[in-house]
Amino acid sequence: MSLTEQESLLLQKAKKASQNAYAPYSSFHVGAAILTDRGNIYESANIENASYSLTICAERNAAAKAVFQNDLNFILIAIYVDSDKIFPPCGACRQFLAEFTPNVTIIYGNKNQLIKTNLGELLPSQFQLNEKR
Repeated sequence: MSLTEQESLLLQKAKKASQNAYAPYSSFHVGAAILTDRGNIYESANIENASYSLTICAERNAAAKAVFQNDLNFILIAIYVDSDKIFPPCGACRQFLAEFTPNVTIIYGNKNQLIKTNLGELLPSQFQLNEKR
């Protein structure tokens, strides 16, 4: 798969962010980078917890940084896991991201593979309390 320059840059930032993951339980170091329509990039990594439900995924962590800056329109999300396994965003992350940009482009990859899709394909029936978008 060929990526645009912008997509490659975002994926590199996600890969670099994965180096800051705290993953003593799963050993999956995940990084995420989000590009917004303002041209800002928000990066983060996963932070695990012994009480697994308290783990914060890289995607939600990066999105929370953007939301804190009131930068709510995501254009592109890149996710990288330093592993031979490849994972799409988990269900909680999909729903969290859908709150802000329901059909954002997502690139996720690992050491060997890249997949480009969009949130609408990954979460076709997202939960909504109202019709904001």
